[in-house]
Amino acid sequence: MFIELHILQNFAPANLNRDDTGMPKDCTFGGYRRARISSQCFKRAVRVQFKDEKLLEPQFLAVRTKRVVGELARRLADRGRDDNESRVVAKFTIGGVNLEAGDDDTTQYLLFLSNQEIGSLANLCDEHWNQLSAAAEAMAADHSSSRSRPTKASRKKAVPGEVRKAVEKIFATGGQAVDLALFGRMLTDLPERNVPAASQVAHAISTNRMGMELDYYTAVDDLQPEDTTGAGMLGTVGFNSACFYRYSNVDFGQLTKNLQDDRELAVAGLKAFITASINAIPTGKQNSMAAHNPPSFVLAVIREAQLWNLANAFLKPVYPQGHEDLAMRSVRELDTYWGKLSKMYGENGILGKWAVSLDGNAIACLKDNMVDDVGTLTQSVLDLADGVCS
Repeated sequence: MFIELHILQNFAPANLNRDDTGMPKDCTFGGYRRARISSQCFKRAVRVQFKDEKLLEPQFLAVRTKRVVGELARRLADRGRDDNESRVVAKFTIGGVNLEAGDDDTTQYLLFLSNQEIGSLANLCDEHWNQLSAAAEAMAADHSSSRSRPTKASRKKAVPGEVRKAVEKIFATGGQAVDLALFGRMLTDLPERNVPAASQVAHAISTNRMGMELDYYTAVDDLQPEDTTGAGMLGTVGFNSACFYRYSNVDFGQLTKNLQDDRELAVAGLKAFITASINAIPTGKQNSMAAHNPPSFVLAVIREAQLWNLANAFLKPVYPQGHEDLAMRSVRELDTYWGKLSKMYGENGILGKWAVSLDGNAIACLKDNMVDDVGTLTQSVLDLADGVCS
């Protein structure tokens, strides 16, 4: 069973997601240049919502970091262990499963780890402290005498077998972190502990043709002498204003499986995902532009198969017409496209759909599926999803 979200969101002038030159990201779609916000950007915004809005308890969240050694050392230090020795033990322990940390105690790439996994690793290091400390010291002495650096293979071999197996077991499921279960993870050096993502998030693209603009700005030096002219600083920043179509979906069965078949947690995770997806706004250049604009339209669909990304509703860019603004025209085009797809392919396998809009006058095909607010939409999805899977 899949839950789809289709969102239309018009932003005021903004630079929410920058490319390597500092300009707002864009792409070509339908033969026209469009504004774009990457899927990674919105995933990050959703994860921040989980934490900041307390949509999920901390034990059901994960962290993405290269500094797991430092975090383990901090937790071990809180238990009275020496900080420097804690770093040695932590680095040595994760080396038992090929997760190598450099001289600066950071791993080669970002690790997506649940708080439960980090807590279990800290417990394991503390429980086997003497054994791990001695083994780490012995390995360091061996390589010091030969003036060589330990390899991944030698690090793994040096870790006591029972500890290595315990670490592998900790990484077996990803804990019960909802964000990790939703977005998945890839551990390059521990592929058997990868977690398949239960959700897919598309790049948000503008329904309208993009118009890139530049803001030339200056800043005045407050302590500049009165007889001195000119700005203390000047520069340019790119921005645009666009109505974005956003699409995402969740495989509820995979989400439940990733959460160790805890259906109650899966329902809570689905609720958090829907809520955060509707409310999440990227933070790029917000202190300068404050583009805090909520969605104008949300459509939620529950289906058994045959996912529909509705971006092709905007192959031809949308323009304001008459009394209908850009957002309203975008809603109308999406609604019309839904009607065409439903007529061509039918709606077999669609278990339910609900829509909410700031202006219902633009909706015809989905008019019977309108609800009053996002709270009703969210609860309707949860009730059906929970009922189907019970």
